[in-house]
Amino acid sequence: MGIKNYGPYTPSRRHMTGSDFSEITKKTPEKSLVVSLNKNSGRNNQGKITVRHRGGGSRRKYRIIDFKRRKDGIHANVIGIEYDPNRSANIALICYEDGEKAYILAPAGLEVGMKVMNGPEAEVRVGNCLPLSEIPVGAQIHNIELHPGRGGQLVRSAGNGAQLMAKEGKYATLRLPSGEMRMVPLNCRASIGVVGNGEHNLINVGKAGRKRHMGIRPTVRGSVMNPNDHPHGGGEGKTGIGRPGPCTPWGKPALGLKTRKKNKQSNKLIVRRRDGKTIK
Repeated sequence: MGIKNYGPYTPSRRHMTGSDFSEITKKTPEKSLVVSLNKNSGRNNQGKITVRHRGGGSRRKYRIIDFKRRKDGIHANVIGIEYDPNRSANIALICYEDGEKAYILAPAGLEVGMKVMNGPEAEVRVGNCLPLSEIPVGAQIHNIELHPGRGGQLVRSAGNGAQLMAKEGKYATLRLPSGEMRMVPLNCRASIGVVGNGEHNLINVGKAGRKRHMGIRPTVRGSVMNPNDHPHGGGEGKTGIGRPGPCTPWGKPALGLKTRKKNKQSNKLIVRRRDGKTIK
């Protein structure tokens, strides 16, 4: 998918870019696979804000994506490639031979008219979903399960792909986009190929209003606040934060504090962390 530029008829338009949607073949979503979403504006079930700087934004409906791909042994025809406002990747509408329709993540190279299939007997081809035990070493994969039957949890955003590095015993070793090397059970499933819309990260938003359309509200730095509003605030002119390390408005450590549990069960499945260190 290409990137389009805009004529500079306003200052904000001068550097703004957007997707040209050249891969999109279907504009209206499938009604049976769309549900309404209630906005929570970063609030939990008690109405308390748990994620700051969220609110407003354009209305959008959720497309039900089939991350599990458990309909085995039946060919499905790709009907169309669609835009999904809920994710960076595009989605593909497929129709199985028995008439059932579903949305899947659209990998790069998947086109209308192509056929996809799920299950151990499927070919190693872009868009197909197979157990890791049936995928050859070196293949690029996405939408990877961590637990059999739970559905894909890893490598789902635009342009991302993991590589199957090795198989040994009950586990496959994957190299994730972050550089982390991780073991995943061989009976977990993954889809072949790299997630499409790889130029998504090159888009220049261009103006503040476009962020508001996404539901993101303004963020003010703590260092420009007053001392009674933020621990970083106060001082004459541009001063430092006045603390050994950055912290939240409530004084808790931030930016670099390790929050992962040391005794987490999945630690033993991480061969190499994304920073290059090995897990002991």
